[in-house]
Amino acid sequence: MNADQTWQTFDCRTEPAAAIAAARAAVQAGECIVLPTDTVYGIGANALDAAAVQRLLDAKERGRDMPPPVLIAEPALLASLAADVTEAAAALADAFWPGALTLVVRAQHSLRMELGDRGSTIAVRVPNHDFTRSLLRRTGPLAVSSANVSGKPAAMSVAGAQSQLGARVSVYIDGGLCANEVPSTIIDVTRDRHAVVLRQGRLSLQDLRAAWPDLQGVAEATAPVAKPADSGMAAEPAAEGESAPGSGPDEAESR
Repeated sequence: MNADQTWQTFDCRTEPAAAIAAARAAVQAGECIVLPTDTVYGIGANALDAAAVQRLLDAKERGRDMPPPVLIAEPALLASLAADVTEAAAALADAFWPGALTLVVRAQHSLRMELGDRGSTIAVRVPNHDFTRSLLRRTGPLAVSSANVSGKPAAMSVAGAQSQLGARVSVYIDGGLCANEVPSTIIDVTRDRHAVVLRQGRLSLQDLRAAWPDLQGVAEATAPVAKPADSGMAAEPAAEGESAPGSGPDEAESR
């Protein structure tokens, strides 16, 4: 979409079918959309379209060294993205998806996702947002990053996203004011039974260890862990930053 063109806005609370139809058409055309999540607003693009993902990164004014995470509609879809769903990944996903948990997994070798410089891993999350999961069922996996220009606060409303991204996005979906900007907890589950918290977010260690007792907290991790793609969306650097290895200091949570 050219800078002199306008965008479309739909309210998913009053016109969900129209919102899904417009967003799906935009995604299929390789354009960016803005959507509500259970954390902050996210900017999304077709995860299987390299040009669309680059358009997302350009809209945010961020480099390929901070690849976005991928949102999926159902926990069962993790197996189609991960080379191996470890015991830890399965246990944590079963306990906390949909929800504020981002899992960093080894990507399928044949996976055609050009998300940026993600190495061999990919960050995946199932959001706890009914409309967004309905949308994901129609679009397939979306690369989603917080809906803001890199370095600026994450958008908590669709108006906030529009003020920063404007015509870089073709469809905005209004879901009201986001209720919780605390980001997802990011866990590396790339190695067998080994699981390490890369970023402490909304989920507590106590709750996480109820599902996987061997989980290591951020301060406890001593062995090197795989560098994740980006982690599911957390607020921007000043807002909450992404201190986790490889998760980039600039995501608010659509992740």
